Amino acid sequence: MHSDVMNLDEDFQYVRNTYGVPAALGCRVIVNGKPGIIAADRGQYIGVNFDADKPGTISNCHPTWMVDYGKMGTIRKVKMTRGQARYQEYLHSIYYESGHSFAFFLGIQSAKA
Repeated sequence: MHSDVMNLDEDFQYVRNTYGVPAALGCRVIVNGKPGIIAADRGQYIGVNFDADKPGTISNCHPTWMVDYGKMGTIRKVKMTRGQARYQEYLHSIYYESGHSFAFFLGIQSAKA
């Protein structure tokens, strides 16, 4: 059964074995005339980030329906805003681990008594 957390050796194994395609993370594809790159293993589907879409936007595509497989490419990374990056910093901080709020982390709220 497919899991979101898989061993890299098992990624795309179902799709490769079932459909006989060379699906792999980072493989360039053209699906129904739209170029993109495989960015996720979605079990029986390939997760494609199309060049026309924002990084991180992944569409489920059937591995054999109008898909041309190409060479390996680079998956575009999602660019975080400053606020998103700050929140990620909070999630990995001692403040989060000790139960303090994000507002407390930012210094805009005092600690609860």
